[in-house]
Amino acid sequence: MILRPALPEDAAAMAEVHASAFDAPWSEADIRQLLTSPGGFGLLAACAGEPAAGFVLARVIAGEAEVLTLAVDPGHRRGQIGLALMSAAIHLACESGAAAMFLEVAADNAAAAALYARAGFAEAGRRRGYYRRPGAAAVDAHVLRLDLNSGGA
Repeated sequence: MILRPALPEDAAAMAEVHASAFDAPWSEADIRQLLTSPGGFGLLAACAGEPAAGFVLARVIAGEAEVLTLAVDPGHRRGQIGLALMSAAIHLACESGAAAMFLEVAADNAAAAALYARAGFAEAGRRRGYYRRPGAAAVDAHVLRLDLNSGGA
């Protein structure tokens, strides 16, 4: 596995991975916009010549970091790609001077919740009915926080 900064020209491959991982995938244009927005950054994981096995998109603004999305191709899950991406994103957020990193995870996504717990995140709140699901009831989001640059990471 190779981790590297995600570039705007990676947006199409990233959109394919996102579509394989989520019911409401982000478009190539959405991803490109986030990669080029102020404070935005992405990291891409590539395996065995594939353009993208997974990626994380995040941003640092006003001393806080936010993970916008993390997606790993289903064929590459449970291979430590998600944890490697999170660790690298945390490192970059620290280098950018962020005091904390936040993210939301669906209450019914046990695998993602376990990954974030392994990365050191703890629940800071809940957003009721945050994730809308086609043909199903909305699911709450757990808001998670990781302290950075304060001895907490």
